[in-house]
Amino acid sequence: MENKSKQDLTVQRDSATLSVWQRNAIMPDLQQTKGFNRDQVYDCLIVGAGITGITTALLLQQAGLNCVIAEARSAGFGTTSGTSAHLNTFFDATYPEIESDFGHDAAKLTAQAGKEAFDIICSFVKDLKIDCDLEFKQAWLYAENEKENKELIQILEASKRAGLQVEIATESDVPVPFSTVIKFEQQGQFHPLKYINGLLAEYIALGGILLENTPIISYEPEGDSHIAKAGSVAIKANKIVYATHMPPGINLLDLSNAPYRSYVIGLRLKDDQYPAGLAYDMQEPYHYFRTHIIDGQKYLLVGGEDHKTGHGDPDKAFENLKTYVSQYYKVESVDFEWSAQYYVPADGLPYIGQLPGHDQDIFVATGFNGNGMMFGTLSGRIIADLILGKKNKYQQLFDPSRLKPLAGFKAFVKENADVAWHFLADRFSFERLDELQKLKAGEGKLVKFEDKQLAVYKDATGKITALNPTCTHAGCIVQFNHAEQSWDCPCHGGRFDISGKVLNGPPTQDLEKIIINYDLQV
Repeated sequence: MENKSKQDLTVQRDSATLSVWQRNAIMPDLQQTKGFNRDQVYDCLIVGAGITGITTALLLQQAGLNCVIAEARSAGFGTTSGTSAHLNTFFDATYPEIESDFGHDAAKLTAQAGKEAFDIICSFVKDLKIDCDLEFKQAWLYAENEKENKELIQILEASKRAGLQVEIATESDVPVPFSTVIKFEQQGQFHPLKYINGLLAEYIALGGILLENTPIISYEPEGDSHIAKAGSVAIKANKIVYATHMPPGINLLDLSNAPYRSYVIGLRLKDDQYPAGLAYDMQEPYHYFRTHIIDGQKYLLVGGEDHKTGHGDPDKAFENLKTYVSQYYKVESVDFEWSAQYYVPADGLPYIGQLPGHDQDIFVATGFNGNGMMFGTLSGRIIADLILGKKNKYQQLFDPSRLKPLAGFKAFVKENADVAWHFLADRFSFERLDELQKLKAGEGKLVKFEDKQLAVYKDATGKITALNPTCTHAGCIVQFNHAEQSWDCPCHGGRFDISGKVLNGPPTQDLEKIIINYDLQV
């Protein structure tokens, strides 16, 4: 990986690795806290300053509402800075799956939703003159064996029925052998941080407030409005939108979403055989390819090797990607490697709308699978319409309270059986503390010491940091992620840095630090 310290970069993110987008997306000085009034009741508080939160806030601010964005760290800190930034109208939940689970009309409506999300992005780029490398692309989806061939033809036919421009092709855009390939028109890509910078600048220009380093811990009703608390800061608002993947606390969405990590590498090639479009295989997990130019240099972005958060081996995932791509491309260097988090919904479609089990003024958007840029944008439109009292044709399809006893039932049982297993099994898998003497710098382990369960980490100087490994969200035991130098919860995807500070919700409280009377310095 390129030797460049995080301190040299203005844009920070929720992982130790650096994404290609952090290179040249310096956040502008927006006078972000100017005008915030603790006594004012704002029309809407948006929690989270990624693409979902900023899009929602801008649409509401344009409609004349007074909004506040509260971001726990800095704008773009989460998945928006770790996406691979594909703009697709075909999704991880395929159109045959949507037809089977929700019906033909739902598949058509989902396709329309994808097109509308793309249109929203294009309109913002044009109207606000955002320089974010937006490009229209063709996308190839290819099969490599007979089983995949049958699935691909089903995808082709269902995608056509849904209204997409797609056809059988005779060649692919990448040098991977295939048996069948289809080509989608009107797909795209962009630079996600440059894009949200443009949205944020317009939001601030319209009088919107951005409060960074303001993690919302809880909220409570106060008369006809709500008061949200972030340490000593209290924000009063009539409506609250959680644009944070998962809202804080234990709720129904914890049981209907599964957290996953996805991996991307950015390479320079010895020749100029960079793909012109987007390409995807049908393996499980699948791989994808695209090209992006950063500061005049072309990079081949290759992603895949996804696994549940806290379950797989991140280092092995990166090595697998490098091995995979070297079979087909002449690699000069691997300049970037990073991972990011997303949530897989139980029935394949995202949850956008009122938060189940809470009052009608609380909204949520999550379960985007690997399509966060599209569904994050669409969420902004749906939630803005709900808040403004407008009818939205996608509201019912993506309603978080929808009941689909068949769609997603198997996934629901599988994911939550896994969660239940971790509640118990993780508590009986600790190693002896003596093994810490063998810990390498930058390594973390779960151990048992004096009847205490510990998550321990050794830094480059040999200093040991010990934490209570019980996730502060629902009580699962965190696992160490060596590649990202973080402690990840295998149940609901909460992530903490090596000092125990929250990186990703749903937890709102840091891991407890443990003082141990034992000399572990080496």
